[in-house]
Amino acid sequence: MSEVLDLAGIAAMVGDPARANMLCALLDGRALTAGELAYAAHVTPQTASGHLGKLSESGLVAALQQGRFRYYRLANPPVARMLESIMNVALLAPRVRPPRMDPAMRAARFCYDHCAGQLGVGLADALRARRHVEFTDDGGLVTPEGESFFAAFGIEIDPLRQQRRIFCKPCLDWSERRPHLAGAVGAALARQLFALGWIERMRDTRALRITPVGRQGLQKSFDWGPSAESEVRQRAAS
Repeated sequence: MSEVLDLAGIAAMVGDPARANMLCALLDGRALTAGELAYAAHVTPQTASGHLGKLSESGLVAALQQGRFRYYRLANPPVARMLESIMNVALLAPRVRPPRMDPAMRAARFCYDHCAGQLGVGLADALRARRHVEFTDDGGLVTPEGESFFAAFGIEIDPLRQQRRIFCKPCLDWSERRPHLAGAVGAALARQLFALGWIERMRDTRALRITPVGRQGLQKSFDWGPSAESEVRQRAAS
């Protein structure tokens, strides 16, 4: 019975529209102020403060004090995975009209600390097609050829295996309905794309912008470009 009550309590936390908007705003892994989260949730700062107190007490968000400012972030990766899973289930729910998807969010976005959307799925497809990464039902692995590829790309794989988080796994993309790359490997790949200047954050959204140099680099390293994006959209619609 306690497990059912715990589930109901967490569901109630996420089920409020304002709190759901706050949690989604934090899905890109950044820490935001109460004012920024109030803006994302379309509520007053006073109302946002009450919601954030409840989210903190439930263990869904963590507060960070920096100088005179307090920032909030998702408490841990499992919370991010839960939110993405709920989005997947929500897309399967019967609707009179299909949900509208922001084109920028669908093209490329941040899923806590790894790339999602058409970009994330495209990268996963390229890595799998070249047998650099293999996915199973409950996880994934990097092949020896993949380790060489990642090393040449500036990512050392062995240190990632020492982390306490999941090493490599598929994450079902809620907009594309196919997996993108998550886990320590997915996070390392996203960090490297940022470091190379291939992707940039967009203001007030989880959407990512692929830079001109990024489009060239993605085409060269992953055979990923406008034609690949179009192919993904066609597969997703079929």
